[in-house]
Amino acid sequence: MQQLSGMDASFLYFETPRTPGHILSVYVYDPSTAPGGAVTFKGILDHYRQRLHVTRTFRQKLVEVPFGLDHPYWIEDGDFDLEFHVRHVALPAPGDWRQLCIQIARLHSRPLDMRRPLWEATVVEGLDNVPGVAKGSFAVVQKIHHAAVDGVTLLEITSAVHDTTPEADPPPPQDEWRGEPTPSPFSLLSRAAVNNATRPGHFARVMGRTFPATRAVQERVRRGEIEAPEGSAPRTRFNGKVSGHRVIDARRFDLAEIKRIKSAVPGATVNDAVLTIVGGALREYLVDKGELPDDTLRAMVPISVRSDEQAGSAGNQVAAMVAKLGTDIADPARRLEAVRASTHQSKAFSEAAGARSMAELAEFMPGGLAALAARTASRFEMATRGAPAVNCVVSNVPGPQVPLYFAGARLEFFFGGAAVVDGMALLHGVTSYCGEVVVSVVSDRDILPDPAAYADYLEQSYEDLGTAVH
Repeated sequence: MQQLSGMDASFLYFETPRTPGHILSVYVYDPSTAPGGAVTFKGILDHYRQRLHVTRTFRQKLVEVPFGLDHPYWIEDGDFDLEFHVRHVALPAPGDWRQLCIQIARLHSRPLDMRRPLWEATVVEGLDNVPGVAKGSFAVVQKIHHAAVDGVTLLEITSAVHDTTPEADPPPPQDEWRGEPTPSPFSLLSRAAVNNATRPGHFARVMGRTFPATRAVQERVRRGEIEAPEGSAPRTRFNGKVSGHRVIDARRFDLAEIKRIKSAVPGATVNDAVLTIVGGALREYLVDKGELPDDTLRAMVPISVRSDEQAGSAGNQVAAMVAKLGTDIADPARRLEAVRASTHQSKAFSEAAGARSMAELAEFMPGGLAALAARTASRFEMATRGAPAVNCVVSNVPGPQVPLYFAGARLEFFFGGAAVVDGMALLHGVTSYCGEVVVSVVSDRDILPDPAAYADYLEQSYEDLGTAVH
């Protein structure tokens, strides 16, 4: 039995029927590399069954503490049923990209069953008319709740369930797996009493580290060594209330070209180049709608604060920084310079402020009060009333640069996404694999009714930026 951290539990507290809190991963495979040139659904089930031990996430379910007096616990689900978690559908003819995106969006819109381990995988066959994908290919659309993983741990799970050759043997389990009995309400309440009694001491230690860092940051801002985040973001259509329906699209880009683009500005990173591409797409999309604000749009960029000692552990170890996207700048090359300057300042401020200590403060979020606050905020649409801090999310998780295989089928490309919420209804997932970068788009159907058009603007922005920095 393992208790969720405050940060992990927050993804449960802030989930609503309109905003399920799972992370989405979409993997597209070419089965021609598998033994016999084909992969069956039974073979996929066997592949998962032989690798259930690579992560505790697969077989752990939640146990709630009575009255919300403490954060929930994970226990090993003695009634685990693999065939509940792995499903099978097929696209109708012609099986094109648009149909696949619609099917992914439908799956992403549905919340996970909180009574079972918080993940699902749906095999989607019939990808017979997708550009750049071999006929007969299939996709696996996987959902894992954000309470169990962040982007880094999700990538670790991705690596663990894939092989580096088509005919690799599964890794042997180290111990025999056993389910756990559900703890009694009395034992959970007893644990809550102990935790709540010791929490003030832990809080004092964290604050003891945080206060000196805060004073040091204020002094550095006063001396002009770093810049504090300024103002708020302009309000856009992406800062409205979301429905329960999602839209999804994605575009693939050459990693070598993006590296060449970023090298045009000293100190720029691949992430800076991607943020610039996103800024260009947002600018042109909002110009087309007659809605471009005078001030630049801003993105929240998650950053990992996972230490070397925490590598391989489940849960979330993330903080965030805010980046200006340069949507007020028409010239793509100048936009890249502005984005680089913004991320440089934001990183410096996050490091000075101690992002890890800030993330630790989430541990002291009271469970019942946090859930009540989340429901109240959703009911009264509080997230859409004030000035927004950001307009979207851009989450970049670098992936492996060697080919991976699943049940013998070669992974052609993959991309991800996560929840969109009231006040922040646009998310870009950025993944890299085998010399390619995929930028996905997740939004609300009412807020972004034309996701393919927005994805086309991403492609156009990429081409314009490449031309501008030549």
